[in-house]
Amino acid sequence: MPARPLSDEALHLIAAVRDALAERLGAQVDVDERQLFGCHAFMVDGKLCLGVKGEELLVRLPPQQHDTVAETPGARPLDPRGGMAGYFWLEPAAYATRAQWQHWIDAALAYNPQAKATPRRAKVAGTTRRGKGSPP
Repeated sequence: MPARPLSDEALHLIAAVRDALAERLGAQVDVDERQLFGCHAFMVDGKLCLGVKGEELLVRLPPQQHDTVAETPGARPLDPRGGMAGYFWLEPAAYATRAQWQHWIDAALAYNPQAKATPRRAKVAGTTRRGKGSPP
Protein backbone atom coordinates (compact mmCIF):
# COMPACT_ATOMS: atom_id res chain seq x y z
CA MET A 1 0.00 0.00 0.00
CA PRO A 2 1.49 3.39 -0.95
CA ALA A 3 2.35 5.89 1.75
CA ARG A 4 -0.05 8.75 2.36
CA PRO A 5 1.10 12.09 1.01
CA LEU A 6 2.29 14.49 3.67
CA SER A 7 0.21 17.57 4.40
CA ASP A 8 1.53 21.03 3.54
CA GLU A 9 1.84 21.73 7.28
CA ALA A 10 3.97 18.62 7.81
CA LEU A 11 6.19 19.48 4.83
CA HIS A 12 6.72 23.01 6.16
CA LEU A 13 7.53 21.70 9.65
CA ILE A 14 9.98 19.12 8.24
CA ALA A 15 11.70 21.90 6.27
CA ALA A 16 11.83 24.11 9.38
CA VAL A 17 13.44 21.33 11.44
CA ARG A 18 15.89 20.59 8.63
CA ASP A 19 16.83 24.29 8.43
CA ALA A 20 17.19 24.59 12.23
CA LEU A 21 19.49 21.57 12.35
CA ALA A 22 21.60 22.85 9.46
CA GLU A 23 21.87 26.27 11.12
CA ARG A 24 22.91 24.88 14.49
CA LEU A 25 24.99 21.88 13.45
CA GLY A 26 26.44 22.77 10.06
CA ALA A 27 27.87 20.01 7.90
CA GLN A 28 30.11 18.48 10.56
CA VAL A 29 27.34 16.45 12.24
CA ASP A 30 25.64 13.43 10.70
CA VAL A 31 21.86 13.96 10.40
CA ASP A 32 19.82 11.10 8.96
CA GLU A 33 16.13 11.35 8.11
CA ARG A 34 13.89 8.28 8.23
CA GLN A 35 10.41 7.05 9.10
CA LEU A 36 10.13 6.05 12.76
CA PHE A 37 7.18 5.91 15.20
CA GLY A 38 4.96 6.82 12.27
CA CYS A 39 6.74 10.14 11.84
CA HIS A 40 9.52 11.77 9.84
CA ALA A 41 12.41 11.36 12.27
CA PHE A 42 15.68 13.28 12.43
CA MET A 43 18.53 11.15 13.75
CA VAL A 44 21.54 13.14 14.95
CA ASP A 45 24.72 11.07 15.30
CA GLY A 46 22.62 7.91 15.00
CA LYS A 47 20.19 8.86 17.79
CA LEU A 48 16.58 10.03 17.54
CA CYS A 49 16.56 13.76 18.27
CA LEU A 50 13.47 15.30 16.63
CA GLY A 51 10.53 14.22 14.51
CA VAL A 52 7.47 15.51 12.69
CA LYS A 53 4.03 13.96 12.42
CA GLY A 54 1.41 16.20 10.89
CA GLU A 55 1.70 19.49 12.75
CA GLU A 56 3.27 17.95 15.83
CA LEU A 57 6.94 18.10 16.72
CA LEU A 58 8.57 15.15 18.48
CA VAL A 59 11.41 16.07 20.84
CA ARG A 60 13.74 13.83 22.82
CA LEU A 61 14.75 15.32 26.14
CA PRO A 62 16.47 14.08 29.30
CA PRO A 63 14.31 11.42 30.99
CA GLN A 64 14.87 13.07 34.39
CA GLN A 65 12.96 16.14 33.07
CA HIS A 66 9.96 14.05 32.00
CA ASP A 67 7.58 15.05 34.80
CA THR A 68 8.38 18.75 34.44
CA VAL A 69 7.99 18.78 30.65
CA ALA A 70 4.76 16.75 30.91
CA GLU A 71 3.20 19.73 32.71
CA THR A 72 3.98 22.07 29.78
CA PRO A 73 0.82 23.15 27.90
CA GLY A 74 0.76 21.55 24.46
CA ALA A 75 3.22 18.76 25.36
CA ARG A 76 2.23 15.13 25.76
CA PRO A 77 4.36 12.03 26.26
CA LEU A 78 5.04 9.82 23.25
CA ASP A 79 3.92 6.84 25.32
CA PRO A 80 0.99 7.73 27.59
CA ARG A 81 1.83 4.69 29.74
CA GLY A 82 5.19 6.25 30.59
CA GLY A 83 7.35 3.69 28.80
CA MET A 84 9.46 6.22 26.91
CA ALA A 85 10.52 8.89 29.38
CA GLY A 86 11.84 12.03 27.74
CA TYR A 87 10.01 11.69 24.41
CA PHE A 88 7.26 14.28 23.81
CA TRP A 89 4.86 15.34 21.11
CA LEU A 90 4.45 19.11 20.96
CA GLU A 91 1.31 20.69 19.55
CA PRO A 92 1.80 23.83 17.41
CA ALA A 93 0.85 26.10 20.34
CA ALA A 94 3.88 24.79 22.27
CA TYR A 95 6.34 25.90 19.57
CA ALA A 96 4.45 28.85 18.04
CA THR A 97 6.87 31.63 18.99
CA ARG A 98 10.49 31.94 17.92
CA ALA A 99 11.59 31.64 21.56
CA GLN A 100 9.54 28.44 22.08
CA TRP A 101 10.81 26.95 18.81
CA GLN A 102 14.43 27.68 19.69
CA HIS A 103 13.96 26.32 23.21
CA TRP A 104 12.72 22.92 22.01
CA ILE A 105 15.27 22.55 19.21
CA ASP A 106 18.14 23.61 21.49
CA ALA A 107 16.96 21.38 24.35
CA ALA A 108 16.77 18.32 22.08
CA LEU A 109 20.20 19.05 20.60
CA ALA A 110 21.72 19.67 24.04
CA TYR A 111 20.53 16.27 25.25
CA ASN A 112 21.56 14.38 22.10
CA PRO A 113 25.24 13.82 23.06
CA GLN A 114 24.15 12.12 26.32
CA ALA A 115 21.29 10.15 24.75
CA LYS A 116 21.83 6.45 24.23
CA ALA A 117 21.58 5.11 20.72
CA THR A 118 19.26 2.18 20.28
CA PRO A 119 21.23 -0.70 18.81
CA ARG A 120 19.98 -1.86 15.43
CA ARG A 121 18.30 -5.21 15.45
CA ALA A 122 20.13 -7.91 13.59
CA LYS A 123 18.19 -9.48 10.75
CA VAL A 124 17.78 -13.21 11.03
CA ALA A 125 19.01 -14.89 7.85
CA GLY A 126 16.41 -16.64 5.80
CA THR A 127 13.37 -15.09 7.45
CA THR A 128 10.90 -12.80 5.74
CA ARG A 129 7.60 -11.36 6.77
CA ARG A 130 4.74 -12.60 4.69
CA GLY A 131 1.51 -10.72 4.28
CA LYS A 132 -1.95 -12.21 4.32
CA GLY A 133 -2.46 -14.31 1.22
CA SER A 134 1.26 -14.54 0.41
CA PRO A 135 2.47 -17.89 -0.88
CA PRO A 136 4.42 -19.95 1.67
